[in-house]
Amino acid sequence: MTSSEEPKLPRLSRREIQAMFSLDELKQTRYFQDVREEGKLEGKLEGKLESVPRLLALGLTVEQIAQTLDLTVEKVREIPETH
Repeated sequence: MTSSEEPKLPRLSRREIQAMFSLDELKQTRYFQDVREEGKLEGKLEGKLESVPRLLALGLTVEQIAQTLDLTVEKVREIPETH
């Protein structure tokens, strides 16, 4: 979901959404699918970022880590400062 898109369901509470949809119906909504995919991507990125300090400790170069984890060199360089 891009920042320019107006989300339709987030203004409702979780309880209100559950009252409107059964779990199966909710899983079929585009909003649910988008949020789920976004969560998966964030989780994958978080896992990669958590690996960077350990890979640096093993002696890998920033470039090797970036290539291995499919990250930019700039992103890898940011990690030791933030973790």
